[in-house]
Amino acid sequence: PVFDDKGRVCLVVTFVRDETRLAELNEQTGEQRKLIKEINDKLAFVAQSQGRDLEPVFASSAMQSVAMELKRYASTDATVLIMGETGVGKDVFARLTHRWSRRKDKILLKVDCGGISETLTESEIFGYVPGAFTGASSKGKPGYFEIADGSTIFLDEVGELPLSMQTRLLRVLQDNEIVRVGSSQPRKVDVRIIAATNEDLEKAVHEKRFRQDLLYRLHDFDITVPPLRDCQEDIMPLAEFFREIANNELECKVSGFSSEARKALLTHSWPGNVRELRQKIMGAVLQAQTGLVTKEHLELAVTKPTSPISF
Repeated sequence: PVFDDKGRVCLVVTFVRDETRLAELNEQTGEQRKLIKEINDKLAFVAQSQGRDLEPVFASSAMQSVAMELKRYASTDATVLIMGETGVGKDVFARLTHRWSRRKDKILLKVDCGGISETLTESEIFGYVPGAFTGASSKGKPGYFEIADGSTIFLDEVGELPLSMQTRLLRVLQDNEIVRVGSSQPRKVDVRIIAATNEDLEKAVHEKRFRQDLLYRLHDFDITVPPLRDCQEDIMPLAEFFREIANNELECKVSGFSSEARKALLTHSWPGNVRELRQKIMGAVLQAQTGLVTKEHLELAVTKPTSPISF
């Protein structure tokens, strides 16, 4: 109240604030916090999942044919299914496909379908809303498909997905949308899918372990990476490539391979394919330290993981 000189109220001053605008600002702030959280989740995941990209090394006509076929389809958004025995280099060709695609400037998010526990698969892949289950974050969490929105997701060992998840993956392929755990509201995603498996998916369909309709959807384009035993011309180029990596990582100075070592490498059947070759070379370089890798160094080498690079 404002009083005049006689003590009477002559006017009243009021302050009015528009609560609608304040509510809008609070809502915008909440959306910004949510966006920042999702971006941080993406950055954290990418930091964990992005390993070293390796260029494929090959000299055989069979592997050249694989690369040429992949390049034909890489620039499209077609789903790519890469098949082959364990250790043949499916991961490397998946990364190469992404590098040749229109989405090359975005992330390639790799998901190991066999490395997620079945109880967590749904929430990890599709995300969840706040309070969706006991132990869930109060802010919710985006799943892999939301993290990879606008880019490419690589589903490694897709044949190991539980049947319940196969149904939901089919929805992504057909309708380009996901539903978070605990929600009924679909969310649109723009994701290019590259999948890989060492399983015979047609056999898995016959055994009712894999959905036939999902197999059809994954078959936009499929290619089989041949085993190393069928690409003998690739053995020595790969061995030299891994020798250089081993020298750098292990601080060794190995200059090459003896004639007996070369013969041993070329006559081995390599049941573990490129992965086995890489680990064998790493072990042999560690044994030799300097000079040439000999047959004895190869025999002493222990074939076990020595770095995070995968094949």
